[in-house]
Amino acid sequence: MSACDRVAIISGAGKGLGRAYAHYLAARGVAVVVNNRRHASDTETSADRVVREITEQGGQAVAHFGAAEDPSTGEELLACALKHFGRLDVVIANAGVSEAASFTRQNPEQFAQTLEINLLGTAYLLLPTFRHLYEQSSGHVLVSTSAAGLYGEHGLPGYSAAKAGVIGLMRSLAIEGRSHNVQVNAIAPFARTQMTDASMSAAAIEGLAPEEVAPVAAALVAKDSRTTGEVIVAAGGRLARASVCSGAVRIADASEKSVNAALAEVFADGPHDTYPGAVAMFQDFMSPASP
Repeated sequence: MSACDRVAIISGAGKGLGRAYAHYLAARGVAVVVNNRRHASDTETSADRVVREITEQGGQAVAHFGAAEDPSTGEELLACALKHFGRLDVVIANAGVSEAASFTRQNPEQFAQTLEINLLGTAYLLLPTFRHLYEQSSGHVLVSTSAAGLYGEHGLPGYSAAKAGVIGLMRSLAIEGRSHNVQVNAIAPFARTQMTDASMSAAAIEGLAPEEVAPVAAALVAKDSRTTGEVIVAAGGRLARASVCSGAVRIADASEKSVNAALAEVFADGPHDTYPGAVAMFQDFMSPASP
Protein backbone atom coordinates (compact mmCIF):
# COMPACT_ATOMS: atom_id res chain seq x y z
CA MET A 1 0.00 0.00 0.00
CA SER A 2 1.10 3.55 -0.62
CA ALA A 3 2.20 5.99 2.02
CA CYS A 4 -0.52 8.33 3.32
CA ASP A 5 -0.68 11.83 4.72
CA ARG A 6 -2.30 10.57 7.95
CA VAL A 7 -2.44 7.11 9.48
CA ALA A 8 -4.53 5.93 12.43
CA ILE A 9 -4.48 2.83 14.62
CA ILE A 10 -7.89 1.97 16.06
CA SER A 11 -8.23 -0.90 18.51
CA GLY A 12 -11.54 -2.69 18.84
CA ALA A 13 -12.42 -1.42 15.35
CA GLY A 14 -14.18 -4.52 14.04
CA LYS A 15 -17.61 -3.43 15.26
CA GLY A 16 -19.56 -0.78 17.12
CA LEU A 17 -17.88 2.51 17.86
CA GLY A 18 -14.45 1.46 16.59
CA ARG A 19 -15.92 0.45 13.25
CA ALA A 20 -17.74 3.80 13.02
CA TYR A 21 -14.50 5.67 13.79
CA ALA A 22 -12.60 3.66 11.16
CA HIS A 23 -15.17 4.31 8.44
CA TYR A 24 -15.46 8.02 9.26
CA LEU A 25 -11.70 8.63 9.21
CA ALA A 26 -11.11 6.46 6.14
CA ALA A 27 -13.77 8.37 4.21
CA ARG A 28 -11.75 11.51 4.91
CA GLY A 29 -8.49 10.14 3.59
CA VAL A 30 -6.96 8.65 6.74
CA ALA A 31 -5.38 5.21 6.32
CA VAL A 32 -6.52 2.92 9.12
CA VAL A 33 -5.01 -0.06 10.93
CA VAL A 34 -8.16 -1.91 11.98
CA ASN A 35 -7.51 -3.97 15.11
CA ASN A 36 -9.89 -6.58 16.51
CA ARG A 37 -9.24 -10.01 17.97
CA ARG A 38 -10.18 -13.18 16.07
CA HIS A 39 -12.93 -15.47 17.32
CA ALA A 40 -13.09 -19.21 16.77
CA SER A 41 -16.50 -18.93 15.11
CA ASP A 42 -15.36 -16.35 12.52
CA THR A 43 -15.73 -17.20 8.85
CA GLU A 44 -14.61 -13.64 8.11
CA THR A 45 -13.05 -11.74 11.01
CA SER A 46 -14.64 -8.47 12.01
CA ALA A 47 -11.37 -6.63 11.28
CA ASP A 48 -11.17 -8.15 7.79
CA ARG A 49 -14.78 -7.21 7.13
CA VAL A 50 -14.20 -3.56 8.07
CA VAL A 51 -11.05 -3.46 5.91
CA ARG A 52 -13.02 -4.88 2.99
CA GLU A 53 -15.79 -2.30 3.48
CA ILE A 54 -13.27 0.55 3.57
CA THR A 55 -11.28 -0.57 0.55
CA GLU A 56 -14.47 -1.15 -1.46
CA GLN A 57 -15.27 2.50 -0.84
CA GLY A 58 -11.84 3.61 -2.04
CA GLY A 59 -10.13 3.97 1.32
CA GLN A 60 -6.96 2.39 2.67
CA ALA A 61 -6.96 -0.03 5.57
CA VAL A 62 -5.21 -3.13 6.89
CA ALA A 63 -6.33 -5.63 9.52
CA HIS A 64 -4.59 -6.69 12.72
CA PHE A 65 -5.85 -9.33 15.14
CA GLY A 66 -3.91 -8.82 18.40
CA ALA A 67 -5.80 -8.98 21.70
CA ALA A 68 -5.90 -5.80 23.79
CA GLU A 69 -4.58 -7.57 26.88
CA ASP A 70 -1.54 -8.95 25.04
CA PRO A 71 1.44 -6.74 25.98
CA SER A 72 2.94 -7.25 22.51
CA THR A 73 -0.08 -5.92 20.60
CA GLY A 74 0.96 -2.28 20.83
CA GLU A 75 4.39 -2.94 19.33
CA GLU A 76 2.83 -5.07 16.60
CA LEU A 77 0.31 -2.39 15.71
CA LEU A 78 3.00 0.28 15.50
CA ALA A 79 5.09 -1.97 13.25
CA CYS A 80 2.02 -2.70 11.11
CA ALA A 81 1.27 1.01 10.59
CA LEU A 82 4.87 1.79 9.66
CA LYS A 83 5.19 -1.23 7.35
CA HIS A 84 2.00 -0.63 5.38
CA PHE A 85 1.67 3.15 5.46
CA GLY A 86 5.05 4.55 6.48
CA ARG A 87 3.89 6.66 9.41
CA LEU A 88 1.60 7.01 12.42
CA ASP A 89 -0.38 10.10 13.40
CA VAL A 90 -3.43 8.98 15.38
CA VAL A 91 -4.04 6.31 18.01
CA ILE A 92 -7.57 5.54 19.18
CA ALA A 93 -7.61 3.09 22.09
CA ASN A 94 -11.17 1.86 21.79
CA ALA A 95 -11.00 -1.86 22.64
CA GLY A 96 -12.80 -2.88 25.80
CA VAL A 97 -15.26 -5.22 27.48
CA SER A 98 -18.07 -4.65 29.93
CA GLU A 99 -19.31 -6.77 32.82
CA ALA A 100 -22.65 -7.44 34.44
CA ALA A 101 -21.99 -8.53 38.00
CA SER A 102 -21.92 -6.71 41.31
CA PHE A 103 -18.65 -6.66 43.24
CA THR A 104 -19.99 -9.12 45.81
CA ARG A 105 -20.58 -11.72 43.09
CA GLN A 106 -17.15 -11.56 41.47
CA ASN A 107 -13.96 -13.46 42.13
CA PRO A 108 -10.46 -11.98 41.81
CA GLU A 109 -9.91 -13.51 38.37
CA GLN A 110 -13.08 -11.95 36.92
CA PHE A 111 -12.28 -8.54 38.35
CA ALA A 112 -8.66 -8.69 37.17
CA GLN A 113 -9.66 -9.65 33.63
CA THR A 114 -11.90 -6.59 33.31
CA LEU A 115 -9.06 -4.35 34.49
CA GLU A 116 -6.55 -6.07 32.24
CA ILE A 117 -8.52 -5.62 29.03
CA ASN A 118 -9.86 -2.11 29.65
CA LEU A 119 -7.03 -0.39 31.53
CA LEU A 120 -3.87 -2.39 30.87
CA GLY A 121 -4.97 -3.02 27.29
CA THR A 122 -5.07 0.75 26.76
CA ALA A 123 -1.66 1.17 28.36
CA TYR A 124 -0.13 -1.70 26.34
CA LEU A 125 -1.26 0.00 23.13
CA LEU A 126 -0.02 3.44 24.19
CA LEU A 127 3.38 2.47 25.62
CA PRO A 128 4.99 2.10 22.17
CA THR A 129 2.66 4.29 20.12
CA PHE A 130 2.66 7.31 22.45
CA ARG A 131 6.45 7.07 22.60
CA HIS A 132 6.57 7.11 18.80
CA LEU A 133 4.35 10.20 18.58
CA TYR A 134 6.33 11.88 21.35
CA GLU A 135 9.63 11.26 19.56
CA GLN A 136 8.31 12.57 16.25
CA SER A 137 6.81 15.61 18.06
CA SER A 138 3.33 15.30 16.58
CA GLY A 139 0.23 13.21 16.93
CA HIS A 140 -3.15 12.69 18.53
CA VAL A 141 -4.32 10.06 21.02
CA LEU A 142 -7.92 9.36 21.95
CA VAL A 143 -8.79 6.87 24.68
CA SER A 144 -12.21 5.42 25.38
CA THR A 145 -13.60 6.01 28.84
CA SER A 146 -17.16 5.95 30.15
CA ALA A 147 -19.62 7.76 32.35
CA ALA A 148 -19.11 4.73 34.61
CA GLY A 149 -15.49 5.85 35.00
CA LEU A 150 -16.70 9.31 35.99
CA TYR A 151 -19.57 8.38 38.29
CA GLY A 152 -19.48 4.60 38.81
CA GLU A 153 -22.45 2.28 38.28
CA HIS A 154 -23.95 -0.71 40.05
CA GLY A 155 -22.96 -3.97 38.37
CA LEU A 156 -19.91 -2.42 36.71
CA PRO A 157 -17.26 -2.24 39.45
CA GLY A 158 -14.26 -3.45 37.45
CA TYR A 159 -15.32 -1.56 34.33
CA SER A 160 -15.85 1.64 36.34
CA ALA A 161 -12.46 1.27 38.03
CA ALA A 162 -10.71 0.61 34.71
CA LYS A 163 -12.36 3.53 32.93
CA ALA A 164 -11.51 5.87 35.81
CA GLY A 165 -7.92 4.66 35.48
CA VAL A 166 -7.99 5.44 31.77
CA ILE A 167 -8.89 9.05 32.60
CA GLY A 168 -5.92 9.32 34.95
CA LEU A 169 -3.63 7.83 32.30
CA MET A 170 -4.97 10.22 29.68
CA ARG A 171 -4.42 13.29 31.84
CA SER A 172 -0.88 12.23 32.68
CA LEU A 173 -0.02 11.65 29.01
CA ALA A 174 -1.60 14.97 28.05
CA ILE A 175 0.79 16.70 30.43
CA GLU A 176 3.75 14.67 29.18
CA GLY A 177 2.87 15.16 25.53
CA ARG A 178 2.14 18.88 25.63
CA SER A 179 5.74 19.96 25.08
CA HIS A 180 6.06 17.54 22.14
CA ASN A 181 2.89 18.52 20.27
CA VAL A 182 1.02 15.32 21.18
CA GLN A 183 -2.62 15.89 22.09
CA VAL A 184 -4.28 13.28 24.32
CA ASN A 185 -8.01 13.21 25.14
CA ALA A 186 -10.73 10.83 26.28
CA ILE A 187 -14.19 10.24 24.89
CA ALA A 188 -17.06 8.87 26.96
CA PRO A 189 -19.57 7.71 24.34
CA PHE A 190 -23.12 6.46 24.58
CA ALA A 191 -24.24 4.37 21.60
CA ARG A 192 -26.05 1.14 20.94
CA THR A 193 -23.40 -1.53 20.51
CA GLN A 194 -22.90 -5.16 21.42
CA MET A 195 -21.35 -3.99 24.70
CA THR A 196 -24.14 -1.64 25.74
CA ASP A 197 -26.78 -4.22 24.82
CA ALA A 198 -25.35 -6.29 27.67
CA SER A 199 -25.32 -3.49 30.25
CA MET A 200 -28.13 -1.02 29.36
CA SER A 201 -31.74 -1.45 28.38
CA ALA A 202 -32.45 -1.41 24.65
CA ALA A 203 -35.08 1.29 25.20
CA ALA A 204 -32.57 3.60 26.87
CA ILE A 205 -30.12 3.57 23.95
CA GLU A 206 -32.48 2.92 21.05
CA GLY A 207 -31.57 5.10 18.08
CA LEU A 208 -28.18 6.14 19.49
CA ALA A 209 -25.98 5.12 16.58
CA PRO A 210 -22.19 4.81 16.84
CA GLU A 211 -22.00 6.89 13.66
CA GLU A 212 -23.27 9.90 15.62
CA VAL A 213 -20.24 9.73 17.92
CA ALA A 214 -17.67 9.35 15.11
CA PRO A 215 -17.58 13.06 14.12
CA VAL A 216 -16.77 14.02 17.71
CA ALA A 217 -13.95 11.48 17.90
CA ALA A 218 -12.63 12.68 14.54
CA ALA A 219 -12.66 16.31 15.67
CA LEU A 220 -10.54 15.43 18.72
CA VAL A 221 -7.88 13.75 16.53
CA ALA A 222 -8.06 16.23 13.64
CA LYS A 223 -4.70 17.44 12.37
CA ASP A 224 -5.29 21.02 13.55
CA SER A 225 -6.88 20.11 16.92
CA ARG A 226 -5.01 21.48 19.93
CA THR A 227 -7.48 20.23 22.52
CA THR A 228 -5.71 18.10 25.12
CA GLY A 229 -6.35 16.65 28.56
CA GLU A 230 -10.14 16.68 28.18
CA VAL A 231 -12.96 14.20 28.71
CA ILE A 232 -15.80 14.63 26.22
CA VAL A 233 -19.14 12.87 26.63
CA ALA A 234 -20.84 12.26 23.27
CA ALA A 235 -24.08 10.67 22.10
CA GLY A 236 -26.98 11.31 19.75
CA GLY A 237 -25.75 14.61 18.36
CA ARG A 238 -24.85 16.01 21.78
CA LEU A 239 -21.61 16.47 23.66
CA ALA A 240 -20.50 17.67 27.06
CA ARG A 241 -17.23 18.42 28.77
CA ALA A 242 -16.63 16.45 31.96
CA SER A 243 -14.06 17.84 34.37
CA VAL A 244 -12.84 17.45 37.91
CA CYS A 245 -14.11 20.19 40.21
CA SER A 246 -12.36 21.15 43.39
CA GLY A 247 -12.84 23.89 45.93
CA ALA A 248 -10.94 24.46 49.17
CA VAL A 249 -12.38 25.75 52.41
CA ARG A 250 -10.61 26.58 55.64
CA ILE A 251 -11.23 24.47 58.76
CA ALA A 252 -11.54 26.80 61.73
CA ASP A 253 -9.90 24.38 64.16
CA ALA A 254 -9.40 20.66 64.73
CA SER A 255 -12.76 20.15 66.44
CA GLU A 256 -15.37 17.75 65.07
CA LYS A 257 -17.81 20.65 64.73
CA SER A 258 -15.41 22.66 62.56
CA VAL A 259 -14.57 19.69 60.35
CA ASN A 260 -18.25 18.89 59.83
CA ALA A 261 -18.99 22.52 58.99
CA ALA A 262 -16.20 22.53 56.42
CA LEU A 263 -17.48 19.28 54.90
CA ALA A 264 -20.98 20.74 54.65
CA GLU A 265 -19.55 23.74 52.84
CA VAL A 266 -17.65 21.71 50.24
CA PHE A 267 -20.67 19.43 49.73
CA ALA A 268 -22.97 22.39 49.08
CA ASP A 269 -24.29 22.57 45.54
CA GLY A 270 -21.92 24.39 43.21
CA PRO A 271 -21.96 25.39 39.54
CA HIS A 272 -21.56 21.82 38.32
CA ASP A 273 -23.63 18.66 37.94
CA THR A 274 -23.19 15.63 40.18
CA TYR A 275 -24.83 12.24 39.69
CA PRO A 276 -25.31 9.08 41.76
CA GLY A 277 -24.18 6.91 38.84
CA ALA A 278 -23.57 6.63 35.12
CA VAL A 279 -27.19 5.83 34.23
CA ALA A 280 -28.41 8.95 36.04
CA MET A 281 -25.84 11.02 34.18
CA PHE A 282 -26.97 9.49 30.86
CA GLN A 283 -30.64 10.19 31.58
CA ASP A 284 -29.90 13.83 32.34
CA PHE A 285 -27.57 14.17 29.36
CA MET A 286 -30.23 12.89 26.96
CA SER A 287 -33.18 14.64 28.63
CA PRO A 288 -35.27 16.81 26.28
CA ALA A 289 -34.78 19.59 28.84
CA SER A 290 -31.01 19.50 28.30
CA PRO A 291 -29.53 22.00 25.83
